[in-house]
Amino acid sequence: MEKLRALFKKKWVKWPMILLVSAVLFLTLLYGLTYLGLFGKLPTQQDLSTLKQAEATQVLDSNQKLIGKYYIYDRQPLLYKDFPQHLIDALIATEDVRFYEHNGVDNRSLLRVFFKNILLHDESAGGGSTITLQLAKNLFGRQDYLAFGILINKFKESITAKRIESIYSKEDILTLYLNTVPFPDNTYGIESAAQKFFNKPANKLSLSEAATLVGTLKANNYYNPRISKTRSELRRNVVVNQMLKYDFIDQEQAEAIKQDSLVLDYHSFNHDMGLAPYFRAQVKKELIEKLKTIKKPNGEPYDIYRDGLIVHTTLDATMQLYAEEAMNDHLTKLQNEYEKSYGTRAPWRPESAIFKKSLQDLPIYKRLEESGLSEDAIQDSLSKPRDIEAFSWNDTKTEQLSVKDSLSHYLKFLNTGMLSIDPSTGAIKTYIGGIDYRFFKYDHVSQSERQVGSTFKPIVYTTAIEQGMKPCSYYDVKAITYTNYDNWTPTNSGQEEDENIKYNLEKALSHSINTIAVKVLNDVGISATIEQAQKMGIVKDLPQEPALALGVAEINLKTLTGAYASYVNKSKAVKPYTITKITDKAGIVIAEFEPQVSKEEAYSDYTRQVLLEMMKSTINQGTASRLRTTYRLNNAIAGKTGTTQDNKDGWFVGLTPKLVTVTWVGNDNYNIGFKTTGLGQGANSALPLFAKFYQKLNNDSKFKQITQSQFEKPSAEVLNDLDCKLEKEDNFFQRLFKSKKKKKEFKGN
Repeated sequence: MEKLRALFKKKWVKWPMILLVSAVLFLTLLYGLTYLGLFGKLPTQQDLSTLKQAEATQVLDSNQKLIGKYYIYDRQPLLYKDFPQHLIDALIATEDVRFYEHNGVDNRSLLRVFFKNILLHDESAGGGSTITLQLAKNLFGRQDYLAFGILINKFKESITAKRIESIYSKEDILTLYLNTVPFPDNTYGIESAAQKFFNKPANKLSLSEAATLVGTLKANNYYNPRISKTRSELRRNVVVNQMLKYDFIDQEQAEAIKQDSLVLDYHSFNHDMGLAPYFRAQVKKELIEKLKTIKKPNGEPYDIYRDGLIVHTTLDATMQLYAEEAMNDHLTKLQNEYEKSYGTRAPWRPESAIFKKSLQDLPIYKRLEESGLSEDAIQDSLSKPRDIEAFSWNDTKTEQLSVKDSLSHYLKFLNTGMLSIDPSTGAIKTYIGGIDYRFFKYDHVSQSERQVGSTFKPIVYTTAIEQGMKPCSYYDVKAITYTNYDNWTPTNSGQEEDENIKYNLEKALSHSINTIAVKVLNDVGISATIEQAQKMGIVKDLPQEPALALGVAEINLKTLTGAYASYVNKSKAVKPYTITKITDKAGIVIAEFEPQVSKEEAYSDYTRQVLLEMMKSTINQGTASRLRTTYRLNNAIAGKTGTTQDNKDGWFVGLTPKLVTVTWVGNDNYNIGFKTTGLGQGANSALPLFAKFYQKLNNDSKFKQITQSQFEKPSAEVLNDLDCKLEKEDNFFQRLFKSKKKKKEFKGN
């Protein structure tokens, strides 16, 4: 004993012992204070027993395919039974091989880390963190303390981990962990990661794919397979070796996987990217509104970012993909032709009046002007380059652009809107609101109103037939000046028409003859035509002027689509809709939504059949005949092209028995139209979107119920009333006594 006392009196023993005891006492005190909650409240057993994590709202298409999410953290929870065994094995072999033996804190691993890693600097010792400790960190995060932050956070995690282990089974802990652990690209939970990186549910992951995702847990960004396939494969192989080491797989399996090249099927659910971003944005708006009137059983409101709702929509993901491919193919080529047609005198060039006016309308220009800067100073400020990600059909990339450069760049782009619906219900099947949601947020399906051009003419002719005018009524094509409308003289585009020729209504509509459309409007009356449009669901104020016949009214694309649906839906218009039902995360329905179909017929079945036959002629021999000749579509199709004044808007409406599609193309700046009618007419600018889309549908047997459907046979009365020559010529005496006066008072009422 005396010898021991003497030993402790020696400085080289005494002070280290004092330091050691002090350190132990300090750590014990720090642990105790942490346990008592001095450094923040620790989760109680009650808190842990009712764990709830924010869960993403899932958006499904009509075939239950995931097309998007609304989230703060991209997370989709699964049950333990949903995890493939090789995923569990890969996780345990790599992250916590003694998982089933410890109570949340693996003391043996901690000692190994202390001696090997800290004392011997052997990095192969690992980190000593268990799956349960990592779960505690994932669930509750870490706080920033001024001193001893690492120790305090570690103590909090170890206390929480032991409490978790006292409440939950090992299976429950693995389930919580795999549903909350962060993967690359701001993705939380194995299901979201599997969908994002491999486009499949977690229960379908192969061993190689599971090992790849488990491997990313060591360093999300560094081992992100999207960023570096090579690093990801190397890390995957480390996971595979760990599985081999602990007898989860054999040597043959390990070698086969390590020789296998990693193949990603990456699907971003970023709000601005992926399939149908405009549709998902519209669904989100509607969902928020609908949830204002729906409460949880406890009376609380639903949260689309936290409550894991499942939104069932009308969209068909495959059809949407075909529509987007058709849009990309057509608009890329059309944009090229559009820019070439203007050459060096393009309206988006800085010297043009349109550019200068657009620049002055920019909010940044107005702010600089209000700050008192001179025009030269403003121009100088707007000429300074900065890094901007610039949209391009070929290669979107970051460039050095000034505000003026950026304006010139974006002024030149054509934009588009495209909508396809089931005409019997209004269920939206495809939805394209613009060319790229990242750069063009304005939605041309739900938000935009543009002049509809000749797509309004069928409404004029519908009014005429409904009032008793016969399809074989003839009108001459000569232009007339309407004196009480500023001597307005509507003319026909294209070549001069023989003034001695008269067309029946079928020829006039199928060839989109402006002069006759206005004459028919004059005979049936503006008020009657507007009333007819209202019956078809177009309830906005329409201009009460003869130019209404030529489509000067600005109408929303979605509204126009619903109106046209009446021609293949027993004369009843529909309201296009997106959401069929909403369920909670357990699959319990909290709301369902029925189609909104007009209760009343907008016109008689006779009128409907006549107009349908007339619009078939538009496809077979009229302004849309290139569907037959150029695109070789043999489907049952009716439709109407449309082009507005100065070629500002191009339209096409395609009617098939089970699908109605409307397409629009134009520049967002209404001062910039197409350079030529040949380029800007609806048959050239908008029709190819429908044509290319339908070609893709025809090549997919999955859609034969749509593509092979046929129109019903018209009644004998309709066929009889349409049985006349499309045109006829005035006889000698009619030509002899025809008045040379072309001025006329418009009597529209």
